[in-house]
Parts: sequence; C-alpha cells; structure tokens
Amino acid sequence: MVPPADFRSYYGRPIVRPPVWHHDIAAYLFTGGLAAGSALLAAGGDATGRPALRRAGRLTSLGALVASTYFLVNDLGRPERFHHMLRVAKPTSPMSMGTWILSAFGAAAGVSAVAEAAPLLPARGVTGLARKLLPPLGRTGQYGAAALAPALATYTAVLLADTATPSWHAAYPDLPVVFAGSALASGAGVGLLAAAPEQAGPARRMAVLGAAMELYGAHRVETARGLLSEPYAQGRPGKLLRAGRVLTAAGVAGAVVGRRSRVVSALSGLSLLAASVATRFGIFEGGIASARDPKYTVLPQKERLTRHSSGPAAPGPRPTPPA
Repeated sequence: MVPPADFRSYYGRPIVRPPVWHHDIAAYLFTGGLAAGSALLAAGGDATGRPALRRAGRLTSLGALVASTYFLVNDLGRPERFHHMLRVAKPTSPMSMGTWILSAFGAAAGVSAVAEAAPLLPARGVTGLARKLLPPLGRTGQYGAAALAPALATYTAVLLADTATPSWHAAYPDLPVVFAGSALASGAGVGLLAAAPEQAGPARRMAVLGAAMELYGAHRVETARGLLSEPYAQGRPGKLLRAGRVLTAAGVAGAVVGRRSRVVSALSGLSLLAASVATRFGIFEGGIASARDPKYTVLPQKERLTRHSSGPAAPGPRPTPPA
C-alpha cells in the first residue's frame, strides 16, 4: 500500500513564502476601511441635515486615517523611507496606487476635519475670514473624501489578491465585496454610537447594506473556492470569521430593532465595529495559513493540470486530397 501523501518542501520551508507582514497590516486593513466608511457617513449626514453624523464621520475619518498611516509605515522595513513610495505612480501596482489614494484621501479628510473642529476653537484663534472660508472648504473636502472612499475601502483587497498567497489570490472576486461591506458597516457603527436614534437613519441604512455585502462576500470566501476556502473555515481564521458573522448579524438586527433606544443603537454600533475587526483579521490570518501549508499550493496546481490534460484533443492535420 502506498502511504498517504505528505506535503513537504525542501528543508521544511513553505513552497510559497508567507507574507512578512505583521498584525500591523491587519489593523491597517481595518482602520482604512473605517476611514472610508466614516467619510461616507459624513457625506450622508451633511446631505440629509444631520450634523451629529457629519461631525462624527469627519473626525473619525481623519483619526482612522492617521492610525492607518501609522500601521502601514510601522510595518515597513525602513519606515523613514515611506516618502519614496510617492516618487512614482505605477497603475499596475496596487501598493503604488494605494499610496496615492491614501495621500489624496488624507488631504481631503484633513480639510473637512479642520473645518469641523474650527468652531470649537476660541474666537481669537480663528480670524473672521477663516470662519467664512472653512465651511465651504470643509464641504468640498468632505465630498472629495467620500468620492475616494470606495477606492480606499477596496484597494487593500486588490493588494492581497495580487500576491501569490493561495487563499488570497483565489478569492480575488470576493475580497473587494467583503472589504467594501465591512467599511460601510464600520462607518455605520460610528454613526449609531454618535447620533441619537432619531438622527441615525442614514447609519441604519448603511448598516443593512454593509452587513449584506460583508456576509455575502465572506460566505463566498469561505465556501466557493474549494480547497482554498479551507483555511478560512478552520483554526483561528475560522473562529474570527464566525465571530464576525455573529457580530455583524447582531449589529444590524440591533440597528433595525433599536430605532428608539440609544443604548441598543450604541451596542449595535460597537458590535458592527467589532465585527469589522474580526473579519479583517480573519481574512488576513486565513491567507497566512494557506501560504504555510504546501498542500494549498500543490493540490490546486495538480487540479489545474488535470483539467487541462483532460480537455478536448487538438485536431490533427487534414488528410491530403487525392490528385
């Protein structure tokens, strides 16, 4: 009897080298999505005349972006050389495009946050002309950040899928859906925490839409990629993604049911934020697990070779007609 195959590689090293990223990058995935979702929340709050949502969205967007930039720079081998990434713009590189998206979004979000915070400063600290100019500038920055928010929320999904990490690469159609939904849900969580229930209508609608996208995309990631979905369904990644599903469902249910309760709305917001953290870390760790086990590289390659070899045979040369 031939013993079962034991997937090994030379010197016990993985066939595909796992990413050298640390958990700073998983936190970066969450805070980038939170910044994008909060920018959309601010735009929705401003468009519907809800200043509490606008204020929370603007300030949270800038705060999350600062945290996101810190996590990204801190994970670089040479953090002091982050500015070198802005020397070129390479459309075929998700990291290059992401750096420019992050920079443009930061400028827009910074203007809107400064305009929001300016009225809170002492009168002598801000001139009359500045007080007149800041509101329109803040609104321009706010809608500029909202326009860039979809790209900021999803470019990290493209970044992961563009690597050779098996389970990230296989899930390339679904990761942008997961990340976009997670960003919307986390932004909705901020709105549910910051605004009174009667003012949180846009946040509740964001929560429903974001939860639907996140749950659908995560289900596809965990079930639709055959063997390469396995790392997302077992071990620590599986626990994190299951916790994310439960927290997302609880958060959106509380947002819908607790329309008149500030406590229920706040708990729903916390649940949605925690769900976004769990989902991002689960996706991150699932990809790392797939790179460490050689079978997730070898078996899919064998399946592809088998499919190609069992395809229809190529037609042979035509016979020469008789003279």
